[in-house]
Amino acid sequence: MSKELPFMILCVEEYKNQKGMSGKEVIELFNRYSVCEYIVSFYDFLHTTGMKYIIDDIDSYIKSQQAV
Repeated sequence: MSKELPFMILCVEEYKNQKGMSGKEVIELFNRYSVCEYIVSFYDFLHTTGMKYIIDDIDSYIKSQQAV
């Protein structure tokens, strides 16, 4: 198992809880905007920050992808 997988699961679960979404909704959103790939690409930085920063960063990333 890669070191990123447990972190990815944590991000999905925390995003789900913070946003009041179902797991399926979060996975669909993350797939639509390639959030999982983003998290893996920036794992070395993101895993050293707090969950509030991570959730805010994911939201910013999604917004930037919606504008494309």
